[in-house]
Amino acid sequence: MVEQFFTSFTFRTIWTPELIFLLLLISGIYLVLTGPQRHRFDNSEEVATRKKVYFHLGLIAVYFGFGGPLYVLGHMMLSMHMFSMAIVYLIAPALLLLGIPHWFFLTLGKNRLLKAPFKVLGTPLVGLILFNAMFSFYHLPFTFDRLMTNEGLHNIYQLGMLFAAFLMWWHITPVFPNQEGQLSELKKIGYMFASGVLFTPACVLVIFSGDALYATYTDIGTWAIAMSYCLPAGADIPYELFSGQNSLTLLTPYQDQQFGGAIMKVTQELVYGVAIGYTFKQWMKRDRKKVVVPNFDLLNPEIK
Repeated sequence: MVEQFFTSFTFRTIWTPELIFLLLLISGIYLVLTGPQRHRFDNSEEVATRKKVYFHLGLIAVYFGFGGPLYVLGHMMLSMHMFSMAIVYLIAPALLLLGIPHWFFLTLGKNRLLKAPFKVLGTPLVGLILFNAMFSFYHLPFTFDRLMTNEGLHNIYQLGMLFAAFLMWWHITPVFPNQEGQLSELKKIGYMFASGVLFTPACVLVIFSGDALYATYTDIGTWAIAMSYCLPAGADIPYELFSGQNSLTLLTPYQDQQFGGAIMKVTQELVYGVAIGYTFKQWMKRDRKKVVVPNFDLLNPEIK
């Protein structure tokens, strides 16, 4: 099955070199701004290696969400499409935000063109509702098939959903030291619980619909249109992979759909579980610093 996949598509189709180039360019800009050019930012400090690793892991997550083998497989199996979405919307934003130094955001926040709209878009309720609403709307059958068969709309919607994911993760990730201007740890935990609840209906629809919902994976004509967008111009569509003995999946479309919904929900639970655990740890750590050790000598003056 693996050999069949790699022999059915070209190197460019499978590995998306143009996306690799773009992410390498972003990596280069990041290293320059956090290295030799950081003096251009107010109160800048040396960026820890840990943060640089987080940022580049985030770029790798973006790659596997928007390109590479998972992107191609996602046009043949909904489960792989859901897996790539889980990576790019639930993991990548958190890693990228953890990797960007707080002094970069402080300097950016002084820009009048950005400051005004962020007062609205940066509120916790907007981040919570916008991402989960876009995620649920995306998985309605009509919306999904329309976007998968229109490359321009699909790209715009994906970028919009990524932006919404950043807005949501902004209120969860410890962007600034000492919780400056951010939600308290208790509110962050409540925020993640609320997001998990709002995230669930789309997963329930996909898992318990009773039948395959999306023509992209059940109708060969619709599938061919969607498939053509991840192939180079003029490339032949591998119709033999759609079904039958040459299909890359052993599951029926409905079974694959259920598996995809389960992947998405389990990934969300795991990611939020890690985030809640980290937030609770930071909460306990901060509270321990506030504990004042009593001076027992003052209670018994006779002790010298």
